[in-house]
Amino acid sequence: MKYRLRHTTSYSYSWAVDISHHMLHLALPDLPRQRVKSSAVSTSPTAGRVIEQRDHFGNRVTCLTLEESHTRFDVELRAEIEVDAFLPPDPSATPAWEEIRDALAGDGFPEMVLESEFVHDSPLALPSDDAIQYALQSFTAGRPVLAAARDLTQRIFTDFRYDPAATEIFTPVAAVMQKRAGVCQDFAHLQIAMLRGLGLAARYVSGYIRTQKTGDDPETGLRGADASHAWLSVWCGPDHGWIDLDPTNNLICSDEHVVAAIGRDYGDISPVRGVVLGGGPHRIGVAVELLPLS
Repeated sequence: MKYRLRHTTSYSYSWAVDISHHMLHLALPDLPRQRVKSSAVSTSPTAGRVIEQRDHFGNRVTCLTLEESHTRFDVELRAEIEVDAFLPPDPSATPAWEEIRDALAGDGFPEMVLESEFVHDSPLALPSDDAIQYALQSFTAGRPVLAAARDLTQRIFTDFRYDPAATEIFTPVAAVMQKRAGVCQDFAHLQIAMLRGLGLAARYVSGYIRTQKTGDDPETGLRGADASHAWLSVWCGPDHGWIDLDPTNNLICSDEHVVAAIGRDYGDISPVRGVVLGGGPHRIGVAVELLPLS
């Protein structure tokens, strides 16, 4: 699939900001199934200083400073991307989940060192006892890891209500379990916490999802398409690697998802974050379109 992406974020301040520093996780990566044909980030006001770097997880990061007084800050990403379809393995042919868990743990020396980093808790994906018990209904003894993870994805999609008013950015996993409601970020954190609570490696993926399926009514399209989207990857062993799951839409991710960044949770890779001097109360507006090219 070929896509044209437009992602705009706007901050409106109550009074003037004298100086601000911002960190952007908007520079899309080239991946084995994803090729960035063009990509440009623009800001208004124009940044006085811009630094490009890589973070701990290999994501491209843009750090910028605005040194002129402003009451509004706009960031826009425009890009064209190609994404290949993904043919997942037969879930029943993947290793037993306990085998993956044990390899990730080792005897203090895990066989998969890089992947084992994503077994540990992170601030926004802390497992709770009831979340682990919920996950164990899918992860029965000896069940193949992808079959169990896929079943858990489906259960979250069925049992949890998509409701943008139910949670906030930093709503903890325990509260999502109690409310049985949230948005894509919450469901990604929830399933990540469950998988890590069982000793498996899971990572948070931010990006975008196709705005509307071909032939679908806009009211019944994919959930989470009006803003940056979030899902997760689960490690399925060296033969199968990381496989992306979208609990918001009950999918194994293929060519309708575009990856922006990968981390432990949202806190590592929020699209736009910053520190401002002045400004006071402010409003934020976000709009996203990921449209297929004819």
